[in-house]
Parts: sequence; structure tokens; C-alpha cells
Amino acid sequence: MKALILAAGRGKRMRPLTDELPKPLLVGAGKRLIEWQIEGLVRAGVTEVVINTAHLSHTFEPILGHEHLGAKIVYSKEGDSYDEALETLGGIAKALPMLSDGEEPFLVVAGDIVTDFDYRRLVAQREAIMAGDKVAHLVLVDNPAFHQEGDMGLIDGKVTRQTRDFTFSSLGVYSPKIFKNQPIEFSKLFPWLYRFCEEGLVTGEHFNGRWDNVGTPEALSKLQPLQ
Repeated sequence: MKALILAAGRGKRMRPLTDELPKPLLVGAGKRLIEWQIEGLVRAGVTEVVINTAHLSHTFEPILGHEHLGAKIVYSKEGDSYDEALETLGGIAKALPMLSDGEEPFLVVAGDIVTDFDYRRLVAQREAIMAGDKVAHLVLVDNPAFHQEGDMGLIDGKVTRQTRDFTFSSLGVYSPKIFKNQPIEFSKLFPWLYRFCEEGLVTGEHFNGRWDNVGTPEALSKLQPLQ
């Protein structure tokens, strides 16, 4: 399986640091934020990584190259500035030929979070997705202070909007089939994906371990290493 690391955003709340570097390349707790994700993926056996870029896209390759921390890296360039970024759904649609042969599921993770979630749990969803039992599996976390209204809930292991007990962690695994005819344009994964939730085709799990959405320079400076 391959993985897409989302890294094209502006990181507005992290300014002025993101005037010089994209947020995923900023250093927190001794590593670049994106390196926490690369290491977690490699530990799970996912060693082929696509990184989508837009804001300051020229800075990624000189720093990460095409092989970094045990992962082979290719880039899905959406533009040279943040206003050319395609957002989550558009970014996946553009990167799709790099991620899958049309059948193989792939992971999508945010490039600016720090978590001790075990990505092997996402890899383990491969067979059920290949069999057509589901089209996606999402990791949900407790609603953080900055998003108390929540996104979605879980009922019998399936993602629902009937309750909003949890927030989407920006970690998931997907079937490529649902993106096959998606146009390459600015578009967000949600609410688009909810159509499949309503059909009972999206499962999820609640993760209550370490999950830091590092949003501000202060949060970055206070970030602690994973144990």
C-alpha cells in the first residue's frame, strides 16, 4: 500500500513561520512535522509515499529528497503558491495515479499532526476494502477545544452524522474507486464523503491516544516528543 501525505496548505495560524517554510516542514520536538508521519508510515510497512504540495512547493524536495527515513517519496505538485492548492478531495484526485492501480487502497494522512496512532491498523483494513465491504475507514478523536462541535459519530463501527461525538483526525484509508471520476479541481473531502457514510460504506474507530493538531507557533514550541 501507498500513502498520501497532505502538505499543500497555507498554515495561516502558524504565520509568520509559514512565510518561510510550509507547516509540515517546520520543526517540533526535534523533527519536522512531516517526519513524524513518515516514520509512522514506515513502521507500518508503508514505504512508498506521495506528498502533495502547493504553498512554497519548491522547498520540499531539497529537504526531503526522493528517499527519506526509509520511505521512497514522489511529489504531486498542485502549484507554486497556496492559492493553487486543490484542498483534500482535489488533492487526492490529482495524486490518484501515483497512489493506486485502480484497485489497491491507499492511506491519506495530514502532514502537520503528531500522533502515536499505529498505522498498521489502517493497513489492516485493506482486505475489507478490496472485498467491497466498505470504501473507507476513518480514525476519529475526541473533539478538541478548537472544534468542540465535532464532525461525526460512530454507530456499530460505522461513521454517521446522527451524532457528532468525535472529530476526524485526518487519518484514513480509502478505496480508489470512489475517486475514479472525480474532477481535479478545488474541492474538500467533506462533506463529499458523507454520501458514502449514509450508504453505510464508511467504517471508523475511536482513537484516544496522542493526537496533536499543531496549529500555532506556541503549540509548536511546546510540542513534546512521542513516548
